[in-house]
Amino acid sequence: MSKAGTTSSAAAQSREDAVEVVNLTKRYGDLQAVRGVDFTVAPGETFGFLGPNGAGKSTTISMLCTLIKPTSGLAKVAGFDVVTQRSEVRRRIGLVFQDTTLDDYLTAEENLKFHAELYGVPRSQALERLETVLQMVGLWERRKGLVRTFSGGMKRRLEIARGLLHSPRVLFLDEPTVGLDPQTRSHIWSYIDDLRTKETITIFLTTHYMDEAEHCDRIAIIDQGRIVIMDTPAALKASVGRDRVQIQTDDHQAAILALKKKFGLEATVSEGQVVVHVTAGEQFVPKLFADLGMAISSVSIARPTLDDVFMTYTGRTIRDAEASSSERLAAGPWIRAARRR
Repeated sequence: MSKAGTTSSAAAQSREDAVEVVNLTKRYGDLQAVRGVDFTVAPGETFGFLGPNGAGKSTTISMLCTLIKPTSGLAKVAGFDVVTQRSEVRRRIGLVFQDTTLDDYLTAEENLKFHAELYGVPRSQALERLETVLQMVGLWERRKGLVRTFSGGMKRRLEIARGLLHSPRVLFLDEPTVGLDPQTRSHIWSYIDDLRTKETITIFLTTHYMDEAEHCDRIAIIDQGRIVIMDTPAALKASVGRDRVQIQTDDHQAAILALKKKFGLEATVSEGQVVVHVTAGEQFVPKLFADLGMAISSVSIARPTLDDVFMTYTGRTIRDAEASSSERLAAGPWIRAARRR
């Protein structure tokens, strides 16, 4: 091939979407876990799926990582089809599962060396790469330690290092900080943010934590197997454009009726409080006390957050959505079985 042809091919590859999904679905009997989702992820982007447990996030990642087969639709990762080119996809991705898959009876170094062997990383490169990724997640000094002696946060960092060892084009993080305390979660995200500056990589993550979604370049809010809306965190919050006012009363249903009658506002009950969205909340509160016609024991005002975005576009908070979710129970055994194969 000529030099010009090689350059043209490299340029085309650099423009190619890291992830391309068209009308992707997954069905388990009568349950439709993923309902025709469409999206693309650009090279170098950090893209997030935000939604409650059971929304279809892990099912989608499992399809993109070739762990389960789609019922219908098209999905490509790094330019390769997840159904017909599974081996090519797997060579180009890293994956951090929700549940740890490390060998507790091996050291951190041994876990990574085993991974390097599986992915065919040349031994001449493996040791240098091993040091690079362990230094990146702050575990180089603990490389000889048995994994069973590691804390939950250390294990998660080691799994991220393992996912990076073979220099993947796309790193999938499925609920990367689930089960960790807030301080450890914050530290994990410091490492992930640092990773973005040191590695040329696309990151695709799933989360039900609002603060984690803020780290993404773009977010797709997913609920009940469908993508509800997709944009940057700033644009999503701007689309809500109103303040959230939370009211505590002795009779929430009466308060909802009064808000509708007095102000023409639609309110909901969430987490034990009446919630209503208004423009200029600080100006609305005095009118609320003067005209609602019932006792108010407390009131709070908050600027738009991703939780407000989720509520605006789905009609419920992410916590309320999790409480009614059933996908994890229905689909979990299928996903675990797929991972064992």
